[in-house]
Amino acid sequence: MSFAMLSTPSFPALKIREREPRNEGRAATKTRILAATEKLFIVHGFDATSLRAITTEAGVNLAAVNYHFGSKEELFALVLTNRLDTLNLERVRLLDALEAKGFDAVNTVEQLIATMFLPALRLARNAERGGEDFLKFLGRAYADPATFVRDLLQERYAAQNARFVQAFARALPELATQDLSMRLHFMLDAISSTLASEDARKLMTGLAATSNSAVDEDAAVLAHLAPFLAGSLRAKVNQSSQQEAIRAVLAFA
Repeated sequence: MSFAMLSTPSFPALKIREREPRNEGRAATKTRILAATEKLFIVHGFDATSLRAITTEAGVNLAAVNYHFGSKEELFALVLTNRLDTLNLERVRLLDALEAKGFDAVNTVEQLIATMFLPALRLARNAERGGEDFLKFLGRAYADPATFVRDLLQERYAAQNARFVQAFARALPELATQDLSMRLHFMLDAISSTLASEDARKLMTGLAATSNSAVDEDAAVLAHLAPFLAGSLRAKVNQSSQQEAIRAVLAFA
């Protein structure tokens, strides 16, 4: 797979019929529609968020949505990529810097996990680029079962995802490609659900409560999160003793 597109801050073009507002009134309308869509998406997801619900939340009519964005899919594509393009570009920037410096010989996997999640923590503190609901948004985006959302994320961020898969593969050479892909999939799904959970975010806040700075706060969260996830990626599975223990349970089914 080619990674040429990573040399510039761009992603595959999307067919979004977004129109430039001609005056402040239209700009405000467009902003309300985007904010309403994001808010409802976080709570309900793509399939359960109708254009009628969006127009009601934004206080506009359906014609305004059609004028500025075209369709529901085009509107959601813009909402998703506005947030996630920034996240993925920052992830790749950190990965590039880490590869240039050189990984920790023992804790490469932990560093890669931190590289994936550190940008999300920082964006959640930046009101202009992410905001306090960013982690909720991120969790919903990657946990949403809608085919449209999954296809969009897979296609648009394929190159970035491949970069990380290859980095993990080098750090975990003992894992077969299929095993690594499955574990990364499980890991990301679990974290997506965690980020979407209010209780989990409260626990993360508790971990960071004694921190003296944003850097210390991120370190406190990642120092608990990264080793736990790294252990799941390194775990030995399908051992004969494990098979026997599991079959003993199956015998009662």
